[in-house]
Amino acid sequence: MSVTAVPLQPTKKSHIFWLWAALILGVLLAVALAWVGTGRPRALKGSNDQFLAWNKGQPGIVTTASGLEYQVLKPGEGPKPTDQDVALVNYVGRLRDGKIFDQSRQPTPMPVGGVVPGFSEALKLMQKGGKYRIWIKPELGYRDQSPDPSLPPNSMLIFDVELLGHLPLAQYQQMMQMQQMQQMQHQGAGASPPSGQ
Repeated sequence: MSVTAVPLQPTKKSHIFWLWAALILGVLLAVALAWVGTGRPRALKGSNDQFLAWNKGQPGIVTTASGLEYQVLKPGEGPKPTDQDVALVNYVGRLRDGKIFDQSRQPTPMPVGGVVPGFSEALKLMQKGGKYRIWIKPELGYRDQSPDPSLPPNSMLIFDVELLGHLPLAQYQQMMQMQQMQQMQHQGAGASPPSGQ
């Protein structure tokens, strides 16, 4: 019995070129997809600068000239606070690892010009009823001067902030003085008269 061999046709050089080009392109695409897919984990474990560089590329993130990054969770309405105002806010402050380091237990008055620069800048972008998430790099936060031992120096601060309203600082101070006077009068009215009279 004889076996008939079928001769193979030679492969054209142009086909070999395109085969190699497709193979190289496939490898490059796989490397690029792997790089993009690991962007978040690398950013979360990397430096503050690496995290912020990655974060600003995420949908809805706005970066100001100072480097503050924010995301509008809910837009507000009306005028924006200034450095001469006191803002009434609800907030939660977290570190990059998600640990809460500060939060309001009730609506909290904050002098817009009296907080860290990044928080102040964010408040001046907001309107009443607005909710923002803000990422404050150390240079706009506490730098290496942590006000609390549980807050590491050079920490990036992440806040969820809701602006409930704001009013001029002078008006706020006047309201506080009136409230103190009322409390003093109330305490004085409840005091018992000196004995022996």
